[in-house]
Amino acid sequence: MVAAIPALTPALPEIVLALGALVLLLFGAFRGERSAGVISGASLAVLLVAAVLVSQTGTGRVETFGGSFVVDDFARFLKVLAFVSSAVALAMSANHFRAENNVRFEYPVLILLSTCGMGMVISANDLIALYLGFELMSLALYVVAAINRDSLRSTEAGLKYFVLGALSSGMLLYGASLVYGFTGTVSFAGIAQASAAAPPDEATFASLGLIVGLVFIFAGLCFKVSAVPFHMWTPDVYEGAPTPVTAFFAAAPKVAGMAIFVRVAVDAFPGITPAWQQIVVFVSIASMTLGAFAAIGQTNIKRLMAYSSISHMGFALMGLAAGNALGVTSVLVYIAIYAAMTLGSFAAILAMRREGGPVEDIADLAGLARTRPAMALLFGALLFSLAGVPWFAGFFAKFYVFLAAIEADLYVLAVIGALASVVGAYYYLRIVKVMYVDEPNGVFVPMSGELKAVLGVAGLFVSFYFVYPSALADAAAVAAKSLF
Repeated sequence: MVAAIPALTPALPEIVLALGALVLLLFGAFRGERSAGVISGASLAVLLVAAVLVSQTGTGRVETFGGSFVVDDFARFLKVLAFVSSAVALAMSANHFRAENNVRFEYPVLILLSTCGMGMVISANDLIALYLGFELMSLALYVVAAINRDSLRSTEAGLKYFVLGALSSGMLLYGASLVYGFTGTVSFAGIAQASAAAPPDEATFASLGLIVGLVFIFAGLCFKVSAVPFHMWTPDVYEGAPTPVTAFFAAAPKVAGMAIFVRVAVDAFPGITPAWQQIVVFVSIASMTLGAFAAIGQTNIKRLMAYSSISHMGFALMGLAAGNALGVTSVLVYIAIYAAMTLGSFAAILAMRREGGPVEDIADLAGLARTRPAMALLFGALLFSLAGVPWFAGFFAKFYVFLAAIEADLYVLAVIGALASVVGAYYYLRIVKVMYVDEPNGVFVPMSGELKAVLGVAGLFVSFYFVYPSALADAAAVAAKSLF
């Protein structure tokens, strides 16, 4: 008997990304490095087409591939965000690699493959699909981290990311095998049913095994979103990888990682919510605290953004710790605003270039308000937003997660988050002080058009988000409701 062919329409955006990557890879193999410009443009178009296809998949919940791939409002919201973030990061990279004489046609192809993996991760509805999606996403990320083969720093970053990523994948897979062993299924719905079905007095051993498996799965997911205690790769990889690659790492993969973190917790383990809440609360507190204090002494702006990312993932996980629809809504709002703030900030960091080449020290921004006033103003707005200063978008992002934590009676978590936010404000405002108070020590070359566009749009978004904040919040609420 021939098995029925699964419906492919729900997975059409991922199919477009995969086929686009394969076609462009063949084109580049025949044409060589001179095809890099064409491939970059075509890859950007493929990403935008995939985002449009996601938005056109209708409403409601659709499953395919035997229930292992699901498309619901939650997946649609985060896929559009991840695909657009990848497209923006790719658009920002072209001039940088050209100026560094490091144009590689493989780079946009790898971005497409990694983004395809992100789509699979966001739609994963069982442990096998989750692992396959993460590996597709991660293998491409390992390569792009070391895309500058002539740079010792870039090669070291790629090697560190690969070794630690392999460790995290092993932990994730071991956790998945434990969960399968104790529940007899890999599907999230089956795991949820098995974990909630047995009476507590008859399931002590099984419940303990399930929690151990959950801990290992969460350890793998913490690595993907740079959460403590599996954050150790982040500062070195952010600093060592080429800056456009760092911008990509800081945005799109974080969206996919946070998406599956939420889906695994809410969809697969609702029966043991108190157990995973304790894990998430610990990870949130540790990430917020370490990110806030470790960033204070940094002089390299990319390394500072790495610790900033760790801290922001802690704030996002604060919403997940609430364990309800409001909490998931706050996570979605936070991650969307975070992606905009991060991409805008990296547009400014990519513009830190003098005649001799790019610079990365915070001290190199001295006097920017006098030499590049528009860039200083927009970058300053993004830094205020990252710090959570009212009434920038970052303030509303933190407001939503604090509200979710307080409504769930997680008062200690909210208080620690507020204190960490105050500490974190110091290193953002220090950069503003350097730009506006210190004497100039050089002039940056003019920004390229795409960097101006990204910095301008992101700066205006975070500055005027307060005018109509309900649009994003309402879309996030609809997406979150599809999980409950």
